[in-house]
Amino acid sequence: MLTNIWNTVLYQPLLNALAFLVSIIPGGDVGIAVIILTVLVKVVLFPLSQKSIESQAAMSLLAPELEKIKKSGASKEEQARLTFELYKKHKTNPFSGCLLVLLQIPIIFALYFVFFKGINFESGLIYSFIHPPEILDTVFLGIDITKQSFILAILASVSQYLQAHFMPKPNIPSSPPGSAPSFQESFGKSMHIQMKYLFPVFIFVILYTDFLGVALSGAVALYWITNNIFSVGQQIYVDKKRDDLIIKL
Repeated sequence: MLTNIWNTVLYQPLLNALAFLVSIIPGGDVGIAVIILTVLVKVVLFPLSQKSIESQAAMSLLAPELEKIKKSGASKEEQARLTFELYKKHKTNPFSGCLLVLLQIPIIFALYFVFFKGINFESGLIYSFIHPPEILDTVFLGIDITKQSFILAILASVSQYLQAHFMPKPNIPSSPPGSAPSFQESFGKSMHIQMKYLFPVFIFVILYTDFLGVALSGAVALYWITNNIFSVGQQIYVDKKRDDLIIKL
């Protein structure tokens, strides 16, 4: 049941979109089709991800006020009331960012699996009105994207680092001078370092080795690169709009 819903609503439409793009691109360049499809999906999701990032930025800006409420010595009930009033005053929902991210996850995963399962347009999932491309050029910039690629794996790792670099740093309250760092502070800093430095290495490993028990194609790496570059551009755009958000708040 869930598999049928997954295929019908998400995987099949994206697979057919890729087949259509390859069929209309001169020479059937699969690499260009992968980039275009990834960008199109990111553009469609842009309003959701934009709201999510703006919500994170707003919460970051309100962090000092929230910390004052926490250290005010008021009862938990009073803290909850003051926090709710603060969110209401600035028209901010602390859960909206999470909900918007959750809505995007199934679509992103479906797009990922289109490339993960290999470029195959011979399956019964192709719509009758979509003509499977007669020409498939899987060599993109001299790289066969149906196979593992060291260069694309390196670029995917670098793009992952850049995405982590441009993402907002978590706003974690610092411990008082002279005291030991709190668990929240230590954990938050550790996670930030891991996402920035260790996760890119992990991405390279899974893209260029059989770490997951399967050799991932260069198409997956190309998708990852395109996705990260788009995310970096989006974050830069949001940062430029940050001053407007501060004024609004």
